[in-house]
Amino acid sequence: MKTLRKIIEIDEAKCDGCGQCVTACAEGALRIVDGKAKVVADTFCDGLGACIGECPRGALKIVEREADEFDEKAVEQHLKGSKAAAPHGPLPCGCPGSAMQSFKAPAAAAPKAVACAGAGSALTHWPVQIRLVPANAPFLKGADLLIAADCTAFSYAGFHADLLAGKALLVGCPKLDDAQQIQDKFVDIFKNAGIRSVTVVAMEVPCCSRLPMIVKKALEISGADIPVKEIIVEIQGALK
Repeated sequence: MKTLRKIIEIDEAKCDGCGQCVTACAEGALRIVDGKAKVVADTFCDGLGACIGECPRGALKIVEREADEFDEKAVEQHLKGSKAAAPHGPLPCGCPGSAMQSFKAPAAAAPKAVACAGAGSALTHWPVQIRLVPANAPFLKGADLLIAADCTAFSYAGFHADLLAGKALLVGCPKLDDAQQIQDKFVDIFKNAGIRSVTVVAMEVPCCSRLPMIVKKALEISGADIPVKEIIVEIQGALK
């Protein structure tokens, strides 16, 4: 039954899909769909606005409109189903494959050995896409951060051993991703995560040159004093 009541409204133009509102909603009323926060169902939203203060972009607000009544029993069933589908915790984008996870790289492997067949991966967390990783992700706290154009891992054979080992990873494409959204997220990370160092890895192609520029601009805006190293990968895989 619909009634006039208070409920969350999302400004998709401002939303960057960081997922912080999703984890802040105790009723599970929000989900990231196609990179934007959405209300799963009006019946799950109590209209109290606990999620509003968690949005770094100011994309959420309370409005009064006709909506289905809040259903506490439906919320309970919804949360039970969500927990069963996501044993590793809240889903930042509504997709089981994007549930946040942290894990250890093989402790016995020397850095160079990581690249050898069967030696294991140097990756220590999931997800890795810039758009999917919340700025307050626990694996970013105090990390040495590797920001990589996504093509670099396919071009440079020693990516895990030489570049990734011991670092938290964020990957994206400066040509296909929204540059402003990426920059804003980096600003938030640099301000609040206590990052120790940043390594930026980009391809030698012109469009990839935007990635180091975005990182440097974000550092400037954040006011953080973090050392930055820039690495360029040639198309055939050599490091410049």
